[in-house]
Amino acid sequence: MSFLDQTIQKIRPQDSGIRLLAKNRLDQLTMPHWALGRLMDLAMDLAGIYRTLKPRIDLRAIVTMAADHGVALAGVSKYPREVTCQMVRNIVNGGAGVNALSRVSNTHVVVVDVGVAGDLSDLAREKKIISRRIGSGTNNMLEGPAMTREQAVESIEAGIEVVLDLGERFDIFGTGEMGIGNTTPSSAITSVLVGIPVREVTGRGTGIDDGQFNHKVSVIEKALESNKPDVSDPIDVLSKVGGFEIGAIAGLILGAASIGKPVVVDGFISSAGALLAQAICPSSADYMIAAHKSVEQGHQAALGKLGKRPLLDLEMRLGEGTGAALAMSLIEASIRILTEVATFDEAAVSKNDEAH
Repeated sequence: MSFLDQTIQKIRPQDSGIRLLAKNRLDQLTMPHWALGRLMDLAMDLAGIYRTLKPRIDLRAIVTMAADHGVALAGVSKYPREVTCQMVRNIVNGGAGVNALSRVSNTHVVVVDVGVAGDLSDLAREKKIISRRIGSGTNNMLEGPAMTREQAVESIEAGIEVVLDLGERFDIFGTGEMGIGNTTPSSAITSVLVGIPVREVTGRGTGIDDGQFNHKVSVIEKALESNKPDVSDPIDVLSKVGGFEIGAIAGLILGAASIGKPVVVDGFISSAGALLAQAICPSSADYMIAAHKSVEQGHQAALGKLGKRPLLDLEMRLGEGTGAALAMSLIEASIRILTEVATFDEAAVSKNDEAH
């Protein structure tokens, strides 16, 4: 049995009994019924995930998966591939958006190189990043499959390995990514797995104009037509039109679910990885929390397929794990509602309407 199969076998749905106990407590809190709305829904989810009425997320990590894409050479992005490597160094130095927002929510940022087309060996030697390299970027999916099936499995298993290695250090994980051109494979994956036309799931990425947008749509359509990914086989989809970091995000989600820990799914690229994880193991969706709604138009379609409502809608489209970092504070708030707000009996507060 493969490492991936072993991981899948360990994934169980949320604990329905603990969820019910959490609901019973939340029903009795000193406030009008369900007055804190979706924060209380989230508290139920967290109780079910952690299998306790007293979950904790003191130790938090955003895991930013980094890799390059051969399709970036087809002119689908405003930025050259070299920016991926440069931005990894910026994140390591604490100067990126994900660093600033992670400091707000007291969240650690971990960078994983799964396939950057540049030399990051110095950062790996100094243990400033984790190296799980599969190759120096994917192949250009316009010219054939983005990767081999073996590499697709390797990318997923790399994500699993990373989260298992970090599992004892952190209570909760957020997904992040860095890879110039990665909205293109994300749109391709979303189109296939959600079952809607490419144009409806393709966005502006780094800010391309109308002509570049039409070119991007054409590139994705041609790649899907020539590679013919099998919608019933998520690993085939990943290998034909995916990316190493997208596979690693799917693996991170599967790995976290296998050890009973939630994953805060960031934006569009992360949701493409989440779609793959869901297709591989539907129960893994029980451990996903959607951080925010990206302005990338394919993101809403992906969230619908995942059955998730995002916590935030701030018109963001950066990636890196920025939305997940912001959402950590809301997740902590939901736990505090469950564990710190008194019930009517505990506070000796009357339940009649006049008390409200």
